[in-house]
Amino acid sequence: MRENQYREDREGLKELLRQYQNLKNGRNHVFLEEDDFERIIDYYDEKDDIPEALEAAETGLLQFPYSSQLMIKKADMLLATRRYREALDVLETAELYDSTDLNLYILKTDAYLALDQQPKAVELLEAALQTFEGEERIDLLFELADVYDDYEEFDKVFDCLKLILEAEPNNEEALYKICFWTDFTGRNEESIRLHQQIIEDFPFSELAWFNLAAAYQGLKLYEKAIDAYQYAVAIDEKFDYAYRNMGDAYLRLRKYKEAIEVLEKVLELTRPEDVIYEAIGHCYHRMGNYAQARFHYKKAVHLNPDDSKLHYKIAVTYMLEQQWQSAIKQLDNAMRIHRSVTEYNLAMGECKMHLGQYKDAIQYFGTVVRHKPKNVAGWEALIRCLLKAEVYEEAVEQSLAAMKSTDGKPVFLFYQSTALFALGKTKEALIKLEEAMAKTPRLLKKFLELNPSILQNNQVVDILARYKKGRKI
Repeated sequence: MRENQYREDREGLKELLRQYQNLKNGRNHVFLEEDDFERIIDYYDEKDDIPEALEAAETGLLQFPYSSQLMIKKADMLLATRRYREALDVLETAELYDSTDLNLYILKTDAYLALDQQPKAVELLEAALQTFEGEERIDLLFELADVYDDYEEFDKVFDCLKLILEAEPNNEEALYKICFWTDFTGRNEESIRLHQQIIEDFPFSELAWFNLAAAYQGLKLYEKAIDAYQYAVAIDEKFDYAYRNMGDAYLRLRKYKEAIEVLEKVLELTRPEDVIYEAIGHCYHRMGNYAQARFHYKKAVHLNPDDSKLHYKIAVTYMLEQQWQSAIKQLDNAMRIHRSVTEYNLAMGECKMHLGQYKDAIQYFGTVVRHKPKNVAGWEALIRCLLKAEVYEEAVEQSLAAMKSTDGKPVFLFYQSTALFALGKTKEALIKLEEAMAKTPRLLKKFLELNPSILQNNQVVDILARYKKGRKI
């Protein structure tokens, strides 16, 4: 039955187009009604033949010069050909005959936006909102939200979506959109109140539960967010975005086991993504299960081999297990993609240093301090390496350079003191130690880590004994 109806419609359209061609060519034809022309315009529009659609509209208006519908169709085609002012003129005329057609306002809005006249578009739509009700008012509010978006009045976008949901709480499009705009505008408290009201009336709206959870998450109320996400997935057990966000909330609470469970659910429901594997890897990493962390980081790399950060994360797991050569291979991969990243050079320097390859290590640490001279970690790594390599004169020089580059960070006084002790310059070393202790005694631990046996020196012990919590005794 439906197939017969389709065939009849198709045959009817073919006949209509044939009669239209006869009209154009001055041959005998049946009389074409106003809605026949609308159908012909729609046919050419769907075929992306805008010039032919525009001609059909103009031909129709010769026969029905007072047809607001054909004028609106013509204006639509003029907009498609970027003839915005002509389109506005046609719409102004159409409005004289019928000011109740929603398309009139939507097309006028499009024209004003194209002409960069956003204030006029806003004024038009705000006035129209007083005229229309029901679904048409909802459509206008969506249109106004888009105008505010284009005009960068983002809070007003939120306001429009809020009005839509107050009128139509189950409007899916508005529920989807307001989640983004809540996060963008930071209006989480309002979103919570709005969605609590929606849930009161429609307790099985999984989108409302999701948006409520996302708003709690925006306020860092992760426990409440998780509770709301759990309602969302109870209603729709295949709601992958709820599982995804729940995983993030568990991560923030450092509940890594729970995070892994829900993130694995995301992998069951959707196509594998590198960010999910990476997040699971991060959880195992934080739990100290470096083998499982690597396993998931490598799955992420398989999906996104050009992400240098993933290679670096794999390297870090090897470094934590003191597998320096394996770490170096991964860092090589990372640095082939992004060579000058500070963290990669620091990590490579650490690996080389632990393998006793001090010259190479110094080169990598040197790269860091050249590119980021204010980076304290880079200077510390370089000087520690020089001390391990027993290049003490250079360690003193670099400690002075580090002080200069980092606005006199006192930690480098401890490094300088260590190098001076190693050179046998005890008097200078004690002066620098005294100076360092006077400034930041809490950094003493770093000094002792560099040379624990220094506590056998009575003069050092005397200096340390004079300080307690940063003050002389």
